[in-house]
Amino acid sequence: MESAYWIVAGLLAAFYLYAGGKKAVQSQEQLAPMMGWVDTVPMWLVRAIGGVEILGAAGLVLPPLTGVAPVLAMAAALGLLVLQVAAGALHLSRGEVRETGLNAALIALAAGAVWLA
Repeated sequence: MESAYWIVAGLLAAFYLYAGGKKAVQSQEQLAPMMGWVDTVPMWLVRAIGGVEILGAAGLVLPPLTGVAPVLAMAAALGLLVLQVAAGALHLSRGEVRETGLNAALIALAAGAVWLA
């Protein structure tokens, strides 16, 4: 079970470090081609979402790795699950049904991390 957690957590952490890092540092013009929703959301909120994703990635990995408050890994996974449910709802509200596949996969991985943590 521990190996399964590290595989799932590693995949999620890598994805969220990449996606969150892009949201945290790139301009709206740079993000718009791959994330069409950034033109409808204030840039401070895009940056905040990026920060949450980076913190979530750290929360998946650091507590179990250090042994300090490992229950925080479950909280981080649950937070990322909620974030993806909201992201899926945003895509559906914009009529972007095709874009929800990635959201569904990330929801499944985050649910797995919650269960395995």
